[in-house]
Amino acid sequence: MLDGLFFRQLLAGRDFATDDTLAQTMRNQAYVVGDAGTGEVLVVDPAYDIAGLLGWLAQERLKLVGVIATHYHADHVGGEILGERIEGLAELLEKVDVPVHVHKDEVAWVAEMTGAPVSALVAHSDDDVVEAGNVFVRLLHTPGHSPGSQCLLVDDNLLTGDTLFIEGCGRMDLPGADAADMYTSLRRLVSLPGRLKIWPGHHYALEPWSLLEVVRSTNRVLVDLRDRSEWLRTYGPN
Repeated sequence: MLDGLFFRQLLAGRDFATDDTLAQTMRNQAYVVGDAGTGEVLVVDPAYDIAGLLGWLAQERLKLVGVIATHYHADHVGGEILGERIEGLAELLEKVDVPVHVHKDEVAWVAEMTGAPVSALVAHSDDDVVEAGNVFVRLLHTPGHSPGSQCLLVDDNLLTGDTLFIEGCGRMDLPGADAADMYTSLRRLVSLPGRLKIWPGHHYALEPWSLLEVVRSTNRVLVDLRDRSEWLRTYGPN
């Protein structure tokens, strides 16, 4: 909690969905971001255990005013994966009436994946801002892992979903993925101030977060960005 910002990272399988083997395997990270003064918050990528997440908010005396989806994949917003059904947006919207903020390129994808009604989905463009009390979250369109992947910038925190991890980046061999778009998106991210804290959508590295100045000097997919053609040959899907 800094300067009025409420910010919390929650690891699926540890902080919620504690009995869910798939959640423990996938190691998704959800986020709660908002105004510490008013208690109004947004949840980023709610999945696996909606009752558990809403119970956590109630325990912290926080008011949910919206949801932001970094992208449409089931482990982030609910749906079917590996033959299993993951709770997500549809189950959340049965319990609370809040807007779900998604990139405009993925409205149909999110609705189909999750079963959430299109009427609940708010379509956004690059550089749009979502508010929670007096806290402002800037949406950065970063396609590559999926057509409407978006990163979230709030104060000195950058939530990168599956676009950028502490080590590596998101897969580029899934439906809607594009290696050339990923290259462009990563170039955009590395141009941001090095003081930003990187908070990825999965806990794949030893540490759950890192400074951008550290990540861009140690993460090979960023170090090798100088040559586009070589990067695409090395990291793009074969």
